[in-house]
Amino acid sequence: MQNALFAFIIALLVSYVLTPLIRNLCIITGAVAQPGERRVHIKPIPSLGGIAIYLGFMMAVLTTVADLGSNRSLIGALVGGTFILILGIVDDLIELRPRTKLLGQFLAAGILISFGVQIEFITNPFGGMIYLGLWGIPVTLIWIVAIVNAVNLIDGLDGLAAGVSTIAAFTLLFVAIQEGDFLIVLMTAALAGGSLGFLRYNFNPAKIFMGDTGAMFLGFMLATVSTAGALKSATAATILVPIIALGVPIFDTIFAILRRSIAGKPVSEGDQGHLHHRLLQIGLTHRQAVLVVYLISICLGLTAIAINGASTAQAIIIGVLTFGGVIWGAIKLGIFAIEFAPDKSKVRSEVKY
Repeated sequence: MQNALFAFIIALLVSYVLTPLIRNLCIITGAVAQPGERRVHIKPIPSLGGIAIYLGFMMAVLTTVADLGSNRSLIGALVGGTFILILGIVDDLIELRPRTKLLGQFLAAGILISFGVQIEFITNPFGGMIYLGLWGIPVTLIWIVAIVNAVNLIDGLDGLAAGVSTIAAFTLLFVAIQEGDFLIVLMTAALAGGSLGFLRYNFNPAKIFMGDTGAMFLGFMLATVSTAGALKSATAATILVPIIALGVPIFDTIFAILRRSIAGKPVSEGDQGHLHHRLLQIGLTHRQAVLVVYLISICLGLTAIAINGASTAQAIIIGVLTFGGVIWGAIKLGIFAIEFAPDKSKVRSEVKY
């Protein structure tokens, strides 16, 4: 546990110190995000801030793990994470085609699997375990790529993805403590520290964006630690814990797919129906909307921790109530109504840089 605290502090400090330097480098090199129709900022903002999160995480892990060379799972996570970071940098600089970026995400997931990290079984809440065998490979690929894109999709407001990822990392950290998996405790502590250090500069009004560089790296690492940690548990709530812990990006992505399908729109076509968009549309300010999403993330995180320590019957009841509450909230916010458009002038008036 002491190593985990050191990992958190190291990642926090490295990310906090390096973010302004990376911001200056982005300005010098022209690596900035330009204002656009689907973006709320009104002037160019340096991107590539995810590099600071990555360096904080890497420095923390490399300095606190004594037997790194003998841990294939951790090496796979670091190699795969580095690959997807490079993919994100390239995408932020030249904007890759969606298919190319998706292929790169699958390759990153494939790297992780090649080091032996995959979902091997799903616990049957009614007794026993369902071993996936060879099906574990495609299931793991889909899980990792889905989480990568889910985190990327919620990166729509200042501080949103960084804050939600920090909360999710802390949630998985506490779950790992419950399970006694101290390597996952260390990794999630480092991930939380790196995200939190960056958040100081990314919260509204943002001085720098994490870009796809940071969003994809955070999504990849959260998916990795849940695969190597929470999904390895033999408890009845195995499948529920990571889904609820990462509830905001997962549910937001699922609702987006349903919303666009119901409206006859391509699933890949962007819209203004995400949770953070709806909160702005009902009159919340930029900061208020982000803080509300943080609160939702914290509630889901506490629920995931409670489920992990619950009996089978309790886990099922809590899970049903949670999913019901999420769906009810989505309906009340009009998240399935694709035709509802935001007031652009109001959104922009709240974002002053």
